[in-house]
Amino acid sequence: MVCSFQGWNDAGDAASTATSFLARSLEAERFAQIDTEEFYDFQANRPHVKIDETSARVISWPSVEMLEARAPRAHRDLVIVQGNEPSMRWRSFSALIVDLAEALDVQFVVTLGALLADVPHSHPVAMTGFASDPAMMERLGLKASAYEGPTGIVGVLHAACAQAGLPSASVWASVPHYVAAASSPKAALALLRKLELMVGVSVDVSELEEAAGEYEHQVELAVQSDPDIQAFVERLERRAKESDEEQLGAQELPSGDLLAREFQRFLRQRGIES
Repeated sequence: MVCSFQGWNDAGDAASTATSFLARSLEAERFAQIDTEEFYDFQANRPHVKIDETSARVISWPSVEMLEARAPRAHRDLVIVQGNEPSMRWRSFSALIVDLAEALDVQFVVTLGALLADVPHSHPVAMTGFASDPAMMERLGLKASAYEGPTGIVGVLHAACAQAGLPSASVWASVPHYVAAASSPKAALALLRKLELMVGVSVDVSELEEAAGEYEHQVELAVQSDPDIQAFVERLERRAKESDEEQLGAQELPSGDLLAREFQRFLRQRGIES
């Protein structure tokens, strides 16, 4: 089961973009949705009115959808959960998701999130996370999150999975805070790459790679147009480089198993069976 929620957990729309791209690539089909009446404050998540082909006005309510996706090259198929972060009754909401996972014999739950951070747009996306299995953290090369403070539905859902004994992991991408208003396909791509390794699925991400390149180019143009922002970003880049060098000096070379898994993922994405 792969979950993401728009709102507080979704800086730069990165998590919701990643799951939407995954669902579209695998031609996922909706099989259920949560009745949002008891979980949403509709003044905070207002419904939208649309005009249909008959010129009738139709109300479109905030929703949380469950989709099923066949993943031919993965060990198991996927359930994708996506929608708006609920406004209330988070414990009941999370229990509902956990009950669904158990009813469908889900073996592993992955939640995706994104947060604003002091990171430069020109560097690889910084990733953090946590998992019920510490070995998975090491296998994925994730830096453990040391965050303490207010949380969103992603954190609550992960805790509910742990309490139910359901194996789970949460992966977060860092989005530059100075471009908070823009969607970040670069962060979405980073989340999708990690997800591929976690669940064994592989999709063609060339469209997202192109969007990420264009995003980086447009942000660079915007930064160069403002000397103050450019100086600030240069300081972030120097700090990030120093941090990367320190970590590199403390790390061992990647294992043969890790390199082999990366190569296998590369082949699967291109439809090549080894």
